Amino acid sequence: MTDEREHRDTTAQPPDWDVRAAGFDDEPDHGLRDPAVRAAWAARLRSWLPRWPADVLDLGCGTGSLSLLAAEQGHRVTAVDLSPVMTGLARAKLAGHPAEVLCGPAETPPVGQRRFDVILVRHVLWTLPDQARVLRHWRGLLRPGGRFVLVEGVWGELHPVGIPAHRLTALLAPLTSGARVEPLSGEAVLWGKQVTDERYAVVAGV
Repeated sequence: MTDEREHRDTTAQPPDWDVRAAGFDDEPDHGLRDPAVRAAWAARLRSWLPRWPADVLDLGCGTGSLSLLAAEQGHRVTAVDLSPVMTGLARAKLAGHPAEVLCGPAETPPVGQRRFDVILVRHVLWTLPDQARVLRHWRGLLRPGGRFVLVEGVWGELHPVGIPAHRLTALLAPLTSGARVEPLSGEAVLWGKQVTDERYAVVAGV
């Protein structure tokens, strides 16, 4: 879960998320400290996730802000992040909720043979090599009738990075029964500011 500044940084070398963890929640859409931003993401999650208590796998969870919203809505959450510092912050944030936080790579999360109803990923897939292979692996972690909830975008003007919606839906086509794209660029309340780049969510059932 990264902002435009962080996307630009990755063109040089991978960011050190342990170092960035302390200030990660300062971004409005990371920490969700503004009640309006938090309420907007909670409403989106409510529309994307099942209406019944589900097993949700949040990959690249960062400090666990979306995981917390999902847990508060009655879901059982497994949150995974590569950064030990991020996962430590996520554990503190999720204390007392039906959630487990694991340290490991998003592309091959350390969940063994467990299967989930939802795979939730925000601003992570674009950073991973061989995205088609990653999606196939994630597909194997979903139960029949499960769904992907993928929040992605394209950031930057001179050297844009990310995944356009049409490319992501093409990657999902052989793995899912259909995908719904929700544009998010015009929803300033989600980001705590006006944005002009491409931001969207894909909800795809299997």
